[in-house]
Amino acid sequence: MIRTPLTRRFELGTPVIGAPMAGVSGGALAAAVSRAGGLGMVGVAGNHTAAFVAEQCAIPGRLPFGVGLMAWVLADRPDLLAATVAARPALVSVSFGDPGPYVGTLHDAGIAVAAQVNTVADVHRAVAADVDVLVAQGSEAGGHTGHRATLPLLQEVLTLTDRPVVAAGGIATGRGMAAVLAAGAAGVWVGTPLLACPEGLNSPAARARVRAAAGEDTVLTRAFDVAQRLAWPERWPGRALANEFSRTWHGREAELAHDDLASQRVVEARRSDDLEQAPLYAGESVGLVTEERSATDVVRMLTEDAERALRAVPDLLA
Repeated sequence: MIRTPLTRRFELGTPVIGAPMAGVSGGALAAAVSRAGGLGMVGVAGNHTAAFVAEQCAIPGRLPFGVGLMAWVLADRPDLLAATVAARPALVSVSFGDPGPYVGTLHDAGIAVAAQVNTVADVHRAVAADVDVLVAQGSEAGGHTGHRATLPLLQEVLTLTDRPVVAAGGIATGRGMAAVLAAGAAGVWVGTPLLACPEGLNSPAARARVRAAAGEDTVLTRAFDVAQRLAWPERWPGRALANEFSRTWHGREAELAHDDLASQRVVEARRSDDLEQAPLYAGESVGLVTEERSATDVVRMLTEDAERALRAVPDLLA
């Protein structure tokens, strides 16, 4: 069994946290990750309701789970924070903005707080806010992310804090998990390996598209956010599978901001699951996701393969 400060803090069987991917990570996916000994997370977006939070957080039952919130959303949506506190998760991540205004409320409720960090400035801000767990998220990650690669960022974050640091971005195998644990991470934060799991909120067509994709098929772009007129801060573009829309509009965001027809095309595509126009967020490790398997099996295999890889490490010193 792999034991780290993360597993001890949250009484986990494996140092794996399921990324809170809004639109994918609901209560069923969170529960499936937690059944394998990890910590599943429910992803909450700005278009979700407090009722959605309560409904999804009820699904894991007595299993440990977490909730992922977006800091830039919470100023206008205090109901999402209130619903999250009422659900009593073990961990809440407050990312993509300043977690400071929300940490006190969560700590007062006995809830630990994580924050994804993409720069050194993010690290200093998270530590000053008294965040319990830092997630070093590299640009290999799917969904919204920064511009630094996982391994250099992880190494730098580890020099800046003695709090548990979890690695995110590009980790999809036991070897990858073992690598960041050996580097000093207290755990891994995985999303892309869970995109083809049947417990997800995404559609069968989206899961099939993920299984067919190669690692070279992603693009880091703001085009989808601009098209949907979302107020995502510019410093966090989104890594998605390239499609007809991104090939047309990536790099033309200024023009796209004034093209209402293109905007409507993406909005309608999300409703109809048109994957050539709508975003399908996925990381650079997507080429390793080739089967539709339960998230419980994904996490168990990830852990078993990491254990084997870590046992092999002493042989390097013989």
